[in-house]
Amino acid sequence: MPPSSREKSVTDRLVSANRHYAAGFTDPGMDARPVLKVAVVACMDARLDLHDALGLDLGDCHTIRNAGGVVTDDVIRSLTISQRALGTRSVVLIHHTGCGLLNLTEDFRHELELEVGQRPSWAVESFRDLDQDVRQSMERVRTSPFLLHTDDVRGFVFDVTTGLLREIDPADGPANDREP
Repeated sequence: MPPSSREKSVTDRLVSANRHYAAGFTDPGMDARPVLKVAVVACMDARLDLHDALGLDLGDCHTIRNAGGVVTDDVIRSLTISQRALGTRSVVLIHHTGCGLLNLTEDFRHELELEVGQRPSWAVESFRDLDQDVRQSMERVRTSPFLLHTDDVRGFVFDVTTGLLREIDPADGPANDREP
């Protein structure tokens, strides 16, 4: 239901903020190619301010975000365009603590099907182990036949309470996590 004429919607507020932004905007004259030749794949979580957290400026990177920061076919599509058409060479993957996908299961799709009468064509891509999912995401990038540059792929978990990144070693895994 649309808001009343006196009540502004969130979108109205965003459009108003854009007018204010545009009033002082100057074309930075940038190219679409990221200055640092890096693509960052991260979760869409509103608590992640990637540019501040990573010390990035406008134009430094491509940012690809989705629920969980999971490497899906669409992320591979975006990375392929980023690399092949726009010159990126490095990929940084970022998951985070307290992610909503830690609490979901594929049952979410079933519940949607019951509610709307159609099963979603996409997978939820939920996970229980952040580190292992980062490893899986790194592996998906490294083994994609569409990507030209797979030697500089690194994965991290961002701690939403401290703001620190923790790097995930792709060689570590469930089998290597057990003590002898």
